[in-house]
Amino acid sequence: MVAHHLTTTRRSRFRFLGEIISELKKVVWLSRREVIYLSTLVLVISVAAGLVLGAIDYGFSALVGNVLLGR
Repeated sequence: MVAHHLTTTRRSRFRFLGEIISELKKVVWLSRREVIYLSTLVLVISVAAGLVLGAIDYGFSALVGNVLLGR
């Protein structure tokens, strides 16, 4: 019974890996140009959002420091 379970488990693992490979062959992969463009776009937007949020944080820190703490 245990030996049967082991062979069934191995078969199911190999079948699972085969299904993964089969599905990956169906994927429409991006071209190198698209990957570079989209990666650059994500980086630019991330930096811009970081700068905006940093400026807002700095502004609120100065506001709290000046108004509430009287510095």
